[in-house]
Amino acid sequence: MGATMGGAFGALVTAIHRADGVTPATSAIIGMAAMVGGGTGAAMTAVTMIFEMTRDYDLVMPSIVAVALAIGVRRLLSAENIYTIKLVGRGHSKALHANMFLVRRAGAVMERDVTVLPAEADFDVFLREHACERGLRHVVVMRGNHVVGVVRVNTGLRRGIEAAFKGVSFGDIAERNFTLARESDLMFDVVQRMARREATMAIVSKNDGRWRSGHIVGIISKEHVADSVAKSIKPFG
Repeated sequence: MGATMGGAFGALVTAIHRADGVTPATSAIIGMAAMVGGGTGAAMTAVTMIFEMTRDYDLVMPSIVAVALAIGVRRLLSAENIYTIKLVGRGHSKALHANMFLVRRAGAVMERDVTVLPAEADFDVFLREHACERGLRHVVVMRGNHVVGVVRVNTGLRRGIEAAFKGVSFGDIAERNFTLARESDLMFDVVQRMARREATMAIVSKNDGRWRSGHIVGIISKEHVADSVAKSIKPFG
């Protein structure tokens, strides 16, 4: 297509007024570069490929100009290229930025070991009940049917400072900088939402979109995002 359109343009220019260096053949080659660059968005690949095919330095600058114009026109008409437009058609938003991690669903990334407690629950009692455990526990704090916050608890925190948490409820210490997500949400959208709201965690519910006690199924923290990215790029390391 690029060669045909370029060659036709060159033939038209030649028929109207002959110009040095402008022939149907050279125009067809430049048209090829413009079509590849505009369609794929790979400007340097298009220019380099044409040079490798022709070994003609005189075609480098016209190819650069043609590819730049082609990419500019294509972006005015469509933000996606030929590789990502199919993903958009399948419902994957922001496919231009998609990679192995960002097109995963929230349900595949989240931490499922999450506890849901009312805001009135006693923090000291929780520590005593989980005193034998090690590591972090994620607690979603509810007031009625509404999420009011989230707490990351180091279950080894109680040792030696038991008295410090007498009378403290989860509602008193819950972090409010969280966002909400569904299991089916793309990680691109979840990460974007967390960044926009400066949230440390996303609370994940079932796909019905109800953030009630029985519908919350997991947590996605910044640490989970980092770990998932690391796992997605590990095969390429």
